[in-house]
Amino acid sequence: MQFKHASSAGTEEPALDADAVPSAEPCAVLDDEEADEESGWGAVSRIALVLWLSFYVLFLLYAAFDRTGFLLIDYVNLPIHEGGHLLFKTFTRCGQEEGFAATLAVAGGTILQLAVPLLLAVCFAYQRHPTGTAFCSFFFFENFLNISTYMADARRQQLTLVTVGDGDNVIHDWLYLFSHMHVLQHDLQIAAAVRFIGWIGMIGTVLWLIRKRDSRLDTSEARARFTRYQ
Repeated sequence: MQFKHASSAGTEEPALDADAVPSAEPCAVLDDEEADEESGWGAVSRIALVLWLSFYVLFLLYAAFDRTGFLLIDYVNLPIHEGGHLLFKTFTRCGQEEGFAATLAVAGGTILQLAVPLLLAVCFAYQRHPTGTAFCSFFFFENFLNISTYMADARRQQLTLVTVGDGDNVIHDWLYLFSHMHVLQHDLQIAAAVRFIGWIGMIGTVLWLIRKRDSRLDTSEARARFTRYQ
């Protein structure tokens, strides 16, 4: 259909094609879940974010004021650590105390202790699950605190060691490893650096979770602003 308008001089104005007239249909505004679909990450509600942040802040305070070097979560980390020794010990020959396989068996506790939360974090990240990724990443870095305490004891030998199997042949992991790497005299400095990485990682993970929520809101607001002018 075409619309014609007669001017006061009796002349006809150019006809306007109705198809050329912009549609007045309302523009859809992205909500939080739609914004998440664009970014690929799942939604984090405001209440969920508040609860998770409360948990992380309380845990960080608990870890900061702890003087034992062994947090409650380490009761979970300990059997994983010992399981790592058993797992990697399968690569050693009976009675073997030297060589790469023996070193791997000693380091295997720490390897599995870090690998479990790291692999879980990667799995959640692959599924674009922000709170699951943050939780596993947070406790991946928390393990660095426990490991640093063990490292700092390499020369002092004051910690009570736990082992699976023969208790008469207990090996202090970091005394063995640092001695073989010829860095035993630097055990305290290495432990301090590892602890620092752990703290930075935990705090960084919490900030990342906050940023995921903020970036999602920014995406929604930007899209809403854009559609307002369509």
